[in-house]
Amino acid sequence: MTVIDISASVMQFLLAFVVVAPLLGAVAALLPAPPGLKGKNPDQAVLRHGVTVTGAVLIAAILLAVGFDHDQPATMQATTDISWIPALDVRIHLGIDGISLPLLLLTALLTFLCALYSYFKLPAGPSPKAFVALVLVLESGTLATFAVLDLLLFFLAFEMVLIPMYFLIARWGGGQRQAAAWKFILYTLLGSVVMLLGILLIGLKSGTFDMVALATDNGRGLTTSVQVIAVLAIGLGLAVKTPMWPLHSWLPDAHTAAPTVGSVLLAGVLLKMGTYGFVRILLPIAPDGMRTFAPYLAAFAVVGIVYGSLACLALARTGAKGDLKRLIAYSSVGHMGFVLLGIATMTPTGVNGALFANIAHGLITGLLFFLVGAIKDRYGTADLDTLAGATGAALYGRAPRLGALLAFAAIASLGLPGLAGFWGEMLTLFGAYSPAEGLSRPAFRTFMAIGAFGTLLTAAYMLIVVRRVCMGEHPPHSRLSPADRAPQAADSPQAASGPEPDGPQPSGAAGARPAATTPQLADIQTYEAAAWTPLAALTVLAGLWPAVLLGLTDPAVQKLLAGGKS
Repeated sequence: MTVIDISASVMQFLLAFVVVAPLLGAVAALLPAPPGLKGKNPDQAVLRHGVTVTGAVLIAAILLAVGFDHDQPATMQATTDISWIPALDVRIHLGIDGISLPLLLLTALLTFLCALYSYFKLPAGPSPKAFVALVLVLESGTLATFAVLDLLLFFLAFEMVLIPMYFLIARWGGGQRQAAAWKFILYTLLGSVVMLLGILLIGLKSGTFDMVALATDNGRGLTTSVQVIAVLAIGLGLAVKTPMWPLHSWLPDAHTAAPTVGSVLLAGVLLKMGTYGFVRILLPIAPDGMRTFAPYLAAFAVVGIVYGSLACLALARTGAKGDLKRLIAYSSVGHMGFVLLGIATMTPTGVNGALFANIAHGLITGLLFFLVGAIKDRYGTADLDTLAGATGAALYGRAPRLGALLAFAAIASLGLPGLAGFWGEMLTLFGAYSPAEGLSRPAFRTFMAIGAFGTLLTAAYMLIVVRRVCMGEHPPHSRLSPADRAPQAADSPQAASGPEPDGPQPSGAAGARPAATTPQLADIQTYEAAAWTPLAALTVLAGLWPAVLLGLTDPAVQKLLAGGKS
């Protein structure tokens, strides 16, 4: 069933357009603007160009989804297969199925929202031309990663995103941006070198780099030892990008230093490339190798879940001087741990949960980084102690809509039933309860219990963040009676947690903090609402109607795990 009947040739064109258009747009952004398009402000003209290109790509991606045959989500659609390097049998092979289509849509949506946000709130840095070009190259590489069906092309697309993200962090980032950018590029490049060796091993031993043919063969043309080596090599490269504990240490620094849109794209899109590689390459192409490493992958995943949550709790405590962006980054380590746990179960339930958690994390964490960026712009800092202790009534009293949306994103992130974050975690834990044949059921049930404990830790630190940032710290209690404390609250500047306001303070109820002691902040602006509303709406939609996503992924996952047989 298709919503609108679109011919196969048009579908091929749309997919090729989605992959190539951002790259052409990046080149056009660096060229001098035609006289009629310069306008009064050339910088705004190039930012408008970025919105236009990413908007056109999003429309093309939506048309792909509309023309997609939802009755056959396990079948590769909109395929293009052209010989590129005959000597190596490398082909320009593109196609989408129920696994890659949601990630394609997520990438196109987040990049468009970032371009729209940047049009009104460009981060401080060099030329806007370079900024727009880098974002478009980043989009092209990410979309290509989810669309290509040749292992060498996958590797090229996988690497294509590194340089743009490096420069976005190094040139438009905040404090310690150079060190964070170098750490990001070194970790990911070293992982990629090892991954390339594994890809070459598979291609040379099997005689093809075609991912569809390799998945259909389901590892029968590769010996167990070759599969084990390939999974170890490719898995290391993918694990760095995911990131999996203990290869995660580049992520908090990169997020803390990156500009707002850089953090949104890094969390919402780039991290998904690693887990997508596990599902698209390792599960169907080297199943015996994956079965060997699955318990270790699951163990690292649950350690990452608990470690990420404990790191967030440490940053959230009073007096820790924790950075809110850094806390959200560590939360990503925990959330991606659930994705890896689901993949490690090698069951349809677990893998579907991993893919659902991927999309949910992109929506929710993308929204969280947008919100944290807005808070940092208003307060001049993302330090939790400053946000909680020096802001009086905090967000609920100073920017109530912003505070309400932050609370919504936080409870979505902790996995509240009815929102997108719930289904991925639940399906992942169900998959761990009954893993694939040949995997230790007691071990995976232990991993399930640890993962479930991690959900409690996630709820703890997210609720602490909401209490501190949205409500502020409670004033210190003294031994005075309420009647004695009333004049102090009205007359003494030390009684307020924020700085003393100008002018007289109106008296309030005994023991209450007067509302006038805290000046208002700008609440959600129109352009912010335009960039954030789609993410909030999709978080609710995916939570209330998970069949929309699971109906796409489940048949494709079933076929993938069955060796290409529906």
